[in-house]
Amino acid sequence: MQSVHRPGYRLVARIALAVVALVFGTGMTQAAVNGTDGTDGAKQLDIAPELLPPDMGQTTLAVVVPETGHTLNGMMLDYWRANGAASVYGNPISEPYLAPNGYYSQAFERGIFQYLPEVQWTDDPTIRLQPIGSTEFTHDRDTTRADGRRIAGDRRTARTTPAVNDPERQAAVWNEGGRFSNETGFSISGPFGAWYDSHEGWFYLGSPISEPFRHRGVTVQIFQSGLLMERNGTVLPAALPRENPGRYSVDTSPAFQIGLPAYSEDLFVTAGNPYGIDTTPIDGRRAIVVDISEQTLTAYQGNEVVLQTLVSTGLAPNDTEIGAFHVRIKYPMQDMQGFTNSTGEVVSVGSDEGEGERYSVKDVPNVLYINYDAEALHGAYWHNNFGNRMSHGCINLPLDVAEFIYQWAPLGTAVTVIE
Repeated sequence: MQSVHRPGYRLVARIALAVVALVFGTGMTQAAVNGTDGTDGAKQLDIAPELLPPDMGQTTLAVVVPETGHTLNGMMLDYWRANGAASVYGNPISEPYLAPNGYYSQAFERGIFQYLPEVQWTDDPTIRLQPIGSTEFTHDRDTTRADGRRIAGDRRTARTTPAVNDPERQAAVWNEGGRFSNETGFSISGPFGAWYDSHEGWFYLGSPISEPFRHRGVTVQIFQSGLLMERNGTVLPAALPRENPGRYSVDTSPAFQIGLPAYSEDLFVTAGNPYGIDTTPIDGRRAIVVDISEQTLTAYQGNEVVLQTLVSTGLAPNDTEIGAFHVRIKYPMQDMQGFTNSTGEVVSVGSDEGEGERYSVKDVPNVLYINYDAEALHGAYWHNNFGNRMSHGCINLPLDVAEFIYQWAPLGTAVTVIE
């Protein structure tokens, strides 16, 4: 849609999109694994409907993961796919539940996903990891041997002293190009830092609460919401929920579902990729980078480029906003309208009434909003001038690209716009 860089516009856009979301209705698509709507699901889970994810265009398909016998649907399924699915956070080990900290949750082998309604109307991810790292740190610190002594082999002082307070460790971090958490003073560097940066660790893992240390024969580092471990050059979150579900109040009782399809990317990505790469067998987190100067979009899955295409971004004075965003809300088709002033700047959107020159585009296909400046990735059937700026702020895609991206990029997919 449109981008306007005026002080009051983000509020206007937010209200507009909030109203748009209400058009979907407040029925929840993922509250209950028995296929009921969110209201019934809220009753079954004893959770208030306002604590459940609203319908933002997430998948309506429910699946079962045969490896663990648990089900996935709605926003939990979307964010799981966006963030690497089983290759990053493992398979689900619970059904959705109300966690002790009051959030709608679902446990996976390597992390517990939670829906945070307080960040729903921001540009940040609305599904995060439950902060279980501090629990693990406390448990590890208090672990003793049968004779009453603490377990030996870990340098407890080294791992509990922030790098900023340890000159030797501080120098090592600087030498390897690392940095330090402003919140805790611990380091973010080396292989753990690389994983942290490539997986939006600031949102999902939170701040580090230890330095790296050796544990059970591998190098690990504890963060607020999990523990990273490095084994044979590979970094992954540790399977804390799978190993100790009771410690985090996770009920791993199997689901009793009949007739749900087994999870497969083929269920979600049915459109052909114009770039010629079959993404369904590829592991890894999904990310999109839009380059304004080159007028290109590049889609990544893990470290692999899975699509690259010319696009058309915003034409001045409605330049596409630079920054880090996420797929926020999706529509298979939407009418777009608004008003521009005498300089061509969009002054209002989504209304039949306004001041200035009115514009209206019907049946815009495969719309993925990425921020609350009302900017979206979407198909454009009204021009074929990709590679040149053409839009009111949105990122225009060729129709076949838009169809593929709509299926490939679930809610929560990171979208970075660079100059």
